[in-house]
Amino acid sequence: MTTKPKASRFRIRRDGPLTPGQALAATEGATARKVVPPQAPAPEAAAPKAARPAPSAEAAKVQPQPDRGAPKPEAGPVAGAKPAANPAAGAAPKADKDVAMMEAASPQMHEDGFGPEAMPGSAAAEKGKPAAAQAQTGEVASAASAASEQTIADIRKEGLTGRQLRMARRVAQKHGLSPTSDFDAVKQLRDRGVDPFQRSAMLELVQNNAKAQGAEAGQGAASPNLPQVARQTGTQVAVQNQAPVPGPVLDPAEHRASEIGRIQRDIARRRRRKTALLFTRLAFFVLLPAFIAGWYYYVLATPLYATKSEFVIQQAEPASAAGLGGLFQGTGFATQQDSTTVQSYLASRAAMLRLDEDHGFKEHFEQSFIDPIQRLEPEATDEAAYRVYQRNVKIGYDPSEGILKMEVIAASPEKSQEFSQALLGYAEEQVDQLTQRLREDQMQGARASFEEAEAKVLAAQTRVLELQEQLGVLDPVSETGSLMQQITQFEVELRQKELDLQQQLANTRPNQARVRALEGDIARLSTLVAELRSSMTTTTDSGASLARISGELRIAEADLATRQLLLQQAAAQLETARIEANRQVRYLSLGVAPIAPDEATYPRAFENTALALLIFAGIYLMISLTASVLREQVAG
Repeated sequence: MTTKPKASRFRIRRDGPLTPGQALAATEGATARKVVPPQAPAPEAAAPKAARPAPSAEAAKVQPQPDRGAPKPEAGPVAGAKPAANPAAGAAPKADKDVAMMEAASPQMHEDGFGPEAMPGSAAAEKGKPAAAQAQTGEVASAASAASEQTIADIRKEGLTGRQLRMARRVAQKHGLSPTSDFDAVKQLRDRGVDPFQRSAMLELVQNNAKAQGAEAGQGAASPNLPQVARQTGTQVAVQNQAPVPGPVLDPAEHRASEIGRIQRDIARRRRRKTALLFTRLAFFVLLPAFIAGWYYYVLATPLYATKSEFVIQQAEPASAAGLGGLFQGTGFATQQDSTTVQSYLASRAAMLRLDEDHGFKEHFEQSFIDPIQRLEPEATDEAAYRVYQRNVKIGYDPSEGILKMEVIAASPEKSQEFSQALLGYAEEQVDQLTQRLREDQMQGARASFEEAEAKVLAAQTRVLELQEQLGVLDPVSETGSLMQQITQFEVELRQKELDLQQQLANTRPNQARVRALEGDIARLSTLVAELRSSMTTTTDSGASLARISGELRIAEADLATRQLLLQQAAAQLETARIEANRQVRYLSLGVAPIAPDEATYPRAFENTALALLIFAGIYLMISLTASVLREQVAG
């Protein structure tokens, strides 16, 4: 759509006084384009307004044309006058021709924003140039211009939106008008009796746009004076040269007030209808589902009892625990993996099947007094039972504290407590199984090490016994000590004999018998000492030396001592493993014992009903916003 350019309003300052001819022409021109005031219409303009009824929105599309036989108006600065049709008029631009025709059709109600002057470029302006040149003798502000400005100011006070103003400009362009502004378009349309804000005008603007363009293209310069036919709700035909029909005089203020009242009543009626539809939709899509949910929670739902319990998995570590492991000792991070494993086991199908085998979980929820939504169908599958189990057994884990919280829901408080205690027993068994293999491996290794050390000690003892029997020495240390003692004694005696011999030889006349006796004793003692020393280190045919016997026995005894030490360590390890095996390395500590409630815990009727209301309201709001956005996009 192409928007016509706006024309600036201006006033002509005349340099000199009006001559009598010019004053007469200006007076006649002002009388011809004068607009009747709302309170006191002029006598000259009352007759034309009385002769023409107020056009309706449908009749506004008909553009009356001046009669071809009407006399030509005087040429002058009259904005509303139109020269007589002639063959040369077809050569003028089409926009100027339409504007001139509409000005001639409604000389009293049209205001193009140029005051007493014709719109620049129009046929009236071209023909009125000589008279306008003669009339430029002073500054003139017509009453029609003042009334037009007052009307536009009143329209500005109505608070019209930008969309309404744009629609008014398009409707004005459709009717062949050339408004200077959006408010001037509203004024000109109302002067022609057209309501630019009616839905019918909007539809006609869209539907007849293509037809109007085709009709304008068909009405070329060859046939500028042919009559125009406009199709309306009925079969109404208007010819361009049809003269205005006389009608009653309408007060513009009263007409405007009545139209505003009618629009306000229509807006109020539509607002009431939309409000009623809104409350109907809210009642159907929000209140009714919330009422059904509340009726279920208050009337139909079976009361359920919940038993709550809390427990923690602890780990016994030795007092000498050091390193990074000692930093997390006693915290929830030390047993986080075990707690997560126990939580997963209690929420698994294995726990549900074991609970059903031991305490009849399916049978309990298949009872007839339970409402259909929560009841388990007879002969239900394990998957259906598991869904009920997940809904009624809730297990949570707090990683910061390492506490497991369990809530078991049943149709009776006794069954709820029974199920809770059974699940706690299953959890404790699962904790024991987590370290059972580790403890068994520790015991098996310690036992094997002890048995091996014991066998090696027995072999070492056998070796020592064999050496003692083979060498005939019970204790090589004692034997060596005894020999060394004998050698020492004989050597002392030998030294004494040698001293006695030296003493005898020191005499001038020694006793030869005494000397020979001492020499014999010394020889015998030396031989004995040598034999004793050789028996300790020299191997003889009769047996091994004492040194060899002592060395072999010492090696065997050292091996025996080592095996005995290893046996002692293996025995200590076996005892430690036995203690660790008998003690629970990870055990379940119950913080809150399961106690059966004396009142029903579920359903929470008020909270659930309010939640259902909020959910349905949110869904309705989202759908409404989506539909509104889509409607706006389609309409735009």
